[in-house]
Amino acid sequence: QVQLVESGGGLVQAGGSLRLSCAASGRTFRSVTMGWFRQAPGKEREFVAAINWSGGSTAYADSVKGRFTISRDNAKNTVDLQMNGLKPEDTAVYYCAADSMYYSLGSPAGADFGSWGQGTQVTVSS
Repeated sequence: QVQLVESGGGLVQAGGSLRLSCAASGRTFRSVTMGWFRQAPGKEREFVAAINWSGGSTAYADSVKGRFTISRDNAKNTVDLQMNGLKPEDTAVYYCAADSMYYSLGSPAGADFGSWGQGTQVTVSS
């Protein structure tokens, strides 16, 4: 099982940028799809972005397309989320997640995310 630790959250003004990073332990990192999710107060956790094991396929929620970019470095066991053009509605706790299956096919958004980090708070002020 992959263990995940997020970092990079904080407070930013609307229109600003933040870069979240997720450090993963375990040799299986390079074999699994990785994703970012978020949960705002009083709301359910929602999908943000995902990237397949090779980095060759990505998927995004409609609400973040064109503003957020997910990337991974399999040599460093990290997956990042670059967030530009932040809006107050992006305020949430952001979680990194790892697929339970190795070398999953199909859209990264459809992965079975079974390992989760502790989350990092992102607050966007208006």
